[in-house]
Amino acid sequence: VQLQASGGGLVQAGGSLRLSCAASGINFDDYAIGWFRQAPGKEREGVACISTSDGSTYYVDSVQGRFTISSDNAKNTVYLQMNNLKPEDTAVYYCAAHEAFGVLRVVVVGAVGIGYVDHWGQGTLVTVSS
Repeated sequence: VQLQASGGGLVQAGGSLRLSCAASGINFDDYAIGWFRQAPGKEREGVACISTSDGSTYYVDSVQGRFTISSDNAKNTVYLQMNNLKPEDTAVYYCAAHEAFGVLRVVVVGAVGIGYVDHWGQGTLVTVSS
């Protein structure tokens, strides 16, 4: 399984970025894909996840209404559209895959640890300036 995250960069507060997570080595439709982030000195936290089979999504409260996760199954790619970015959104963003959307959802929520997720991409840095 390979996950390639891209799209990070430097943006001013209020701006937008779109992250991409390209997957290979998996039957894409059989996996849920999630986005996590890790700010300096903080633990990795969940952001959003999507079921690539039925389009179900979940967002943590801090990004609800500002971020949108979507999937292009023809391209084996999941996107995270981030609007109205805030300085507190500054972090390294990682995408991850799990066979079960329900499991990935509880990891994104933080109810269980990230150790339940086996497949991770490399991070992409998002920096939001004030």
